[in-house]
Amino acid sequence: MIRYDALDALPVRSALPALTDALEGRGTAVLVAPPGTGKTTLVPLVLAGLVGDGPARRVVVAEPRRIAARAAARRMAWLLGERPGESVGFTVRGERAVGRHTRVEVVTTGVLLQRLQRDQELAGVDVVVLDECHERHLDADTVAAFLWDVRQALRPELRLVAASATTDAEGWARLLGDAPVVEAAGVAHPVEAVWAPAARPVRPPHGMRVDPALLEHVASVVLRALAEREGDVLCFLPGVGEIARVAGRLGRLDTVDVLQVHGRAPAAVQDAVLAPGARRRVVLATSVAESSLTVPGVRVVVDSGLAREPRVDHARGLSGLTTVRASRASGRQRAGRAGREAPGVVYRCWSQAEDVRLPAFPAPEIKVADLTAFALQAACWGDPDASGLALLDPPPGGAMAAARDVLRAVGAVDGAGRATEVGVRLARLGVHPRLGRALLDTSGEGAEAVALLSEEAPREYGDDLDEALRRARRGGDAYAGRWAAEVRRLRAVSAGSSRPHADDRRTRADAPGAGAGWDGGAGLVAALAFPERVARSDGGSYLMVSGTRAELDEGSALRGAPWIVVAVAERPSSKGLARVRLGAAVAQDVALAAAGTLFEEREEVHWSGGDVVARRVERLGAVELAVRPLVDADPALVRAALLQGLGQEGLGLLRWSPEAEVLRQRLAFLRAHLGAPWPEVSDGALHARVDEWLEPELSRARRRADLARIDAGQALARLLPWASGDAARLDELAPERITVPSGSRIRIDYRDPERPVLAVKLQEMFGLSETPAVAGVPLLVHLLSPAGRPAAVTADLASFWADGYRGVRAELRGRYPKHPWPEDPAGAEPTRHTNARLRR
Repeated sequence: MIRYDALDALPVRSALPALTDALEGRGTAVLVAPPGTGKTTLVPLVLAGLVGDGPARRVVVAEPRRIAARAAARRMAWLLGERPGESVGFTVRGERAVGRHTRVEVVTTGVLLQRLQRDQELAGVDVVVLDECHERHLDADTVAAFLWDVRQALRPELRLVAASATTDAEGWARLLGDAPVVEAAGVAHPVEAVWAPAARPVRPPHGMRVDPALLEHVASVVLRALAEREGDVLCFLPGVGEIARVAGRLGRLDTVDVLQVHGRAPAAVQDAVLAPGARRRVVLATSVAESSLTVPGVRVVVDSGLAREPRVDHARGLSGLTTVRASRASGRQRAGRAGREAPGVVYRCWSQAEDVRLPAFPAPEIKVADLTAFALQAACWGDPDASGLALLDPPPGGAMAAARDVLRAVGAVDGAGRATEVGVRLARLGVHPRLGRALLDTSGEGAEAVALLSEEAPREYGDDLDEALRRARRGGDAYAGRWAAEVRRLRAVSAGSSRPHADDRRTRADAPGAGAGWDGGAGLVAALAFPERVARSDGGSYLMVSGTRAELDEGSALRGAPWIVVAVAERPSSKGLARVRLGAAVAQDVALAAAGTLFEEREEVHWSGGDVVARRVERLGAVELAVRPLVDADPALVRAALLQGLGQEGLGLLRWSPEAEVLRQRLAFLRAHLGAPWPEVSDGALHARVDEWLEPELSRARRRADLARIDAGQALARLLPWASGDAARLDELAPERITVPSGSRIRIDYRDPERPVLAVKLQEMFGLSETPAVAGVPLLVHLLSPAGRPAAVTADLASFWADGYRGVRAELRGRYPKHPWPEDPAGAEPTRHTNARLRR
């Protein structure tokens, strides 16, 4: 019996005429409806003709999460007075309740994506409702793009609805061909906001880590809410581990039931949360409870302000979930849970000042996640670079390039990016292409390990994959039950397609142990799926063949294993090393075979430790397996190593005599003031022209000592402008020495190419009024005392004789009475002798 009283009470009813008009006119619509209005339950029933007088249609509702899909189907079936599987059914991974007469089917976006790849026309479906599209999950964005393609090219009569409480309505409207935006006014039960920041600073989240002090604070806020308010409490936390820790801090509450709801929770627990409780309840939940679900009895929300989103570290080849600050849109969704049935309150575990700095919406997965599976879906759809897909945000170019590299490595796409037969099979397995390829490589026998790797195992299972596999086999918990169902599914979908196709040339097709002799170890599957994460023990940590270093937790069961494969890792903020979260020990032959495409044997000659190092190396990516000295190294490689050394340590590795240093300084002076054809002689310029001036000496050198024997001055002379004839003017334009009035030949100091220095005793310059110059550049004259110490510096001798000399004469003639100090230096005879010598 249809429960009309409950249906009539749903506020979205007022928006139904506008929605049906939009679908009849444009075929597309964006429905914006607050939480609790009935957009997830009443709208599909009306569009299917199960409620009201509309025509009978088949409607598919796509939800981002399994728990939401099951709950929505059960709620709609209850409203019709039926059980799921009759007029309303659902399909999620591992569970299906659909009958012959089903008109509304609720599916996850992942299930709908698989269905579209098998049947692009989506035959028999009249309307698709994309619920909670604001969450911007990658599967949901992909489904929307594919559905728009179907409507444009194959089925213009297919009706599409994008629905959410908080979303970029204008963006979705543009995406769906300027679809009308229909807004439903909800019964706005007021929700009071209480700002409840921690009393002392807490460390921001990083990776999967959440400061225990924050979790302690959240637990205290829950207890405060229980004491201050009536009704059930719904507390939002980022993940399963945090839920367990907060539950532990709450302890046993005499009159309150503490329930934990998340994607891994048993269906019975999820159902219990969605039904009224006999006692007061505290529901600790992840973001699965943000939308699509009404938890009855909730009047209070406690929001930790954290969420978990996918991230990928392309530099280290690691991807996974990370903890972030939840967006303001998520905060509104969470707060709305308290006002679904009556006025409520939300306790926010951060300050109001922090709130304005939060992002407006969650980061779209397409911007931050691993795009390998998306790129495969796009390739199978016939659009390898996704340039023709109707997406709110285009995929980042770098992430798509990395994804295509992975797909080529597993044989899923060809050189042009088109899906191969293997790629089509991988897309239909419903797991990451890496894991799917491992499943095929093991002829389907790796299904247990693939199931274990495709969904994060409970933290209590430990970090040893093989031990986790044994615990899952023993069963006894909710995760083990889901794991067993996924194993059955994987075995079914891989049947008949486990052996690689004849045209698949990938080396790993003949993986170690594939086929009848395979032992079922999780480590082997992980190595096949992530060959670049095979790692060898190296100085207290593990070096992956990708070049990334990782370390194990204290007390890890994997400690001491010579080789491991890293299945899941994260990089703590304070360390450069990744931290292994899940891995397995593997034998060396398995490691070598799994990562066989990365094996190479080559001669390596490079500059290291201040000299040329020549060796023959067997390596698996970044991991050195064997090293032997190389006696007869390729001269070209040796020369390159020597150039590397000169680049790193400078030209001081050569023999620079004083004459060579002076020649280089003279050339630098001429280059600075006359330019070409005089050569640039800086380290960089000389290194760039090494072929012109350091041959053949460099080609004969083999090590650092040989460089030290090369006469740099003799080699440098090759750069003089011999061809133009200017080289012959070197001594004229930049002489090493200059004759001063006393007859002495004094060396010019060219160390400062802008202004060379002439250091000469003052008495030797008597009688000279014009400052000496080279190449038209006046010298900076350092006039020295009889003891050779600077007495004055001038670039204008005439001015010095007229003005500065008297002060120097007054200061020095008493100190050096044996030397001449005439009153008129400009007219005096220059000398390098004392008065006594002059009198003789």
